[in-house]
Amino acid sequence: MQCFIVQGEKKLKGEIEVRGSKNAAMPILAATLLTKETSIVDNIPLIEDVKRFLEIIQSLGGKVEWLGKRKVKIDPKNLDIKKIDQSLVKKLRASVLLIPSLVHRFKKFKLAQPGGCLIGVRSIDSHLDAISQLGVKARKTSAYYHYIGNNVFPNKVVLEEFSVTATENILMLASLIPGKTILKIGALEPHVEDLVVFLKKMGAKIKTISPHSYEINGVKELCGASHKVVSDSIEAGTFMILAAALRSKILIKNVRIDHLDLVIKKLKGIGARIKINYHSKLESDVLMLPSYNLKSFKLQTQPYPGIPTDLQSPFGVLATQANGTSIIFDTMFEGRLKYIDELIKMGANAIIADPHRALIIGPTPLYAQDVNSLDIRSGISLLIAALLAKGKTKIKDIYQIDRGYEEIDERLKKLGAEIKRVEQ
Repeated sequence: MQCFIVQGEKKLKGEIEVRGSKNAAMPILAATLLTKETSIVDNIPLIEDVKRFLEIIQSLGGKVEWLGKRKVKIDPKNLDIKKIDQSLVKKLRASVLLIPSLVHRFKKFKLAQPGGCLIGVRSIDSHLDAISQLGVKARKTSAYYHYIGNNVFPNKVVLEEFSVTATENILMLASLIPGKTILKIGALEPHVEDLVVFLKKMGAKIKTISPHSYEINGVKELCGASHKVVSDSIEAGTFMILAAALRSKILIKNVRIDHLDLVIKKLKGIGARIKINYHSKLESDVLMLPSYNLKSFKLQTQPYPGIPTDLQSPFGVLATQANGTSIIFDTMFEGRLKYIDELIKMGANAIIADPHRALIIGPTPLYAQDVNSLDIRSGISLLIAALLAKGKTKIKDIYQIDRGYEEIDERLKKLGAEIKRVEQ
């Protein structure tokens, strides 16, 4: 295992570019298996979760050819479900995205219970309930889920919650079930939208018929397609919060502003100085200017277009530098606030009121400590805290950060950060 040694109290300056969306790349890679034809996916982030997902595809017999640094060609013609590496499946939460393709390719199969971030209860019950409404039967044993999809049919599907991944699974599954499927309580996040764009390129017939409702008219087969993954709004938001917390002048390039409306409004309300350079509807640059009078705030995470839960912990670090008492309310995962215990070690004046709510009083100086990277988003948040802190902070288990942020240490070093990657 590796860790970061971070020298704090350094203002950063320069340019950083946003990579392709992790949360869009994973379902799009899964969707390439819905056909036997070759697809090309560009702008893939070079992160650990994507690498593991591609390894699962290769273990199935899919051919993965790199056409460039972030561009892959996937040939899924000769898949063999018996060869799938279940040890990889159980390490990766996103492995649930394989269900639709495997249902259509094999009808009957088993998958290891998926892993992922330790951010609270994340059962796949909502997925099982959703696919059962289209005729897929699932049975759980001690180590596996067993799926049978011999008799799938179009139907009205009502999700139990605004689940992004369950929405993506139904969109993929229903695309190859002839007839009309109506999906209600569907998620609308930018990465779901990007999957819909890719599925349409493959020949799927999908349209949004009302807020949070989709109509999918299934077809008999899909074709291969080429697609460039949308830029990562979570990464862009993270960099904005980092710049605000560190009072640094940073130009963030390749940002989808339309995916961050409320995040930008919230940051401006807190006192962050933001200038936006619009290049096109699909690409803008954001210049973050030093901000010296940050105000406390109330933050509640919500489904898109609300503040995403993946940005809650960076906002929590920002709250330590704001004047007054900030309230953090994460409505989704009861484990998302565990990073605050690590911030308290570093000197933060904070209270975890219950598994979903916390109070953070600022501004308070932070001091170097040994801290644990608990999941992808808490990991990047502790890295921001370490850059703020006095002294050298040791962040353990940085694999969690590598799962979601491409070469983040090297990219931040170009801004002036002092970070060393060492073996624990």
